[in-house]
Amino acid sequence: MSTKADSTQAAYSHRGELFTASCMALVVSAIAFGIRGDTLGDFMKTFNATPADIGWAIVGAFWGFTISIAFSGVVCDWLGLKSLLVFAFVLHMVGIAGTVFASSIQMLAIGTLLIGLGNGFIEGAVNPLVVTLYPDNKTAKLNALHAWWPGGIVIGTVIAYLMGRFDAGWQLKTGVLFIPTLIYGFMFIKLKLPPTERVASGVSTGRMWKSVFSLFLVFWFCMWLTAFTELGTNQWISEMLKESGVKVGTLVLGWISFVMLIGRTFAGPVIHKLKPIGLLLLSAIISALGLLALSVAHGPTMAFVAATVFSVGVCYFWPTMLGYTSERWPEGGALTMGLMGAAGMAAAGLAQPIFGWLFAGRGTAGCLQVVAVLPAIAAVVFIFFFLSHQKEGGYKAVKLDKK
Repeated sequence: MSTKADSTQAAYSHRGELFTASCMALVVSAIAFGIRGDTLGDFMKTFNATPADIGWAIVGAFWGFTISIAFSGVVCDWLGLKSLLVFAFVLHMVGIAGTVFASSIQMLAIGTLLIGLGNGFIEGAVNPLVVTLYPDNKTAKLNALHAWWPGGIVIGTVIAYLMGRFDAGWQLKTGVLFIPTLIYGFMFIKLKLPPTERVASGVSTGRMWKSVFSLFLVFWFCMWLTAFTELGTNQWISEMLKESGVKVGTLVLGWISFVMLIGRTFAGPVIHKLKPIGLLLLSAIISALGLLALSVAHGPTMAFVAATVFSVGVCYFWPTMLGYTSERWPEGGALTMGLMGAAGMAAAGLAQPIFGWLFAGRGTAGCLQVVAVLPAIAAVVFIFFFLSHQKEGGYKAVKLDKK
């Protein structure tokens, strides 16, 4: 039996091509994240800044993302997915150039903000696009898509590490971002994108907003906790481990990202067995344990073991949070997914100065032990959702009526 996506194939480009292009676009955000994590120390030296100063300077990457993905969620169905991708391409090109040629910490902050805005438009488009392309396999395909977030970080950290061996400056490392940006721009320009799932199903704007003011808001709160845990830690882990005497902190970040890449790529069977909410509950518990282990890691062996536990914990957070949202509140469409992404990156933005402050005041051990409280809180909320599904007879994805 053909699926809805297959029956309307002539209306837009092949979904395999669209999915591949979406992965390529997401890679830009991830490479930027990985390279930025490696260059924090260089920023401090170049601009004679403290960790807290740099935390505030790079926060634009996260707040820019927050602004643009929230905006995308509101206007996506009106402007169309391709318009958002055009915005992303232009902002990426200008932001990368602004960062490469930054001569002050203020210019660095502006360039970082523009890249962040571009990242938000990318995710504001590709998340609802993938949900539309794979309506019966949302969470697994979102995990496969977001495998390219850690995948891109692996690429970025390896590039930064190898270029560092040849004494390449942070400007040259950042300039590498032009390459994947041009590639995804070329890929999408020739493709025809479909309308979103909500538009195709005829869900009214009123029903869309109604879905927001529900238990969704409780789940939305959890996105702040999980994203702070994952993205705050990963952005600072390289510098933190250096302070603990682990000189290969950048490679540890690369290892965390590699484990996440594998986990998300092959997430399908895990999701099928545990269901999204069971997977999220287990992830919250493991990530808390991983943070505690990282806080006392001394030496490369302990660091890599602790990082492995942590990476297994945070691996499924972001895409499974999005997948659960799209399956339980599908009427919300791009809006609820945009709000989730906005919450996640706002939390990551808030994490940057907080991590800088905690790191400066408490060191690696104290900082990570404080952060471990957040996934523990999330676990309590996930238990509530898990038990509510059990009372309903088990987890079930909500299906939209066909137009």
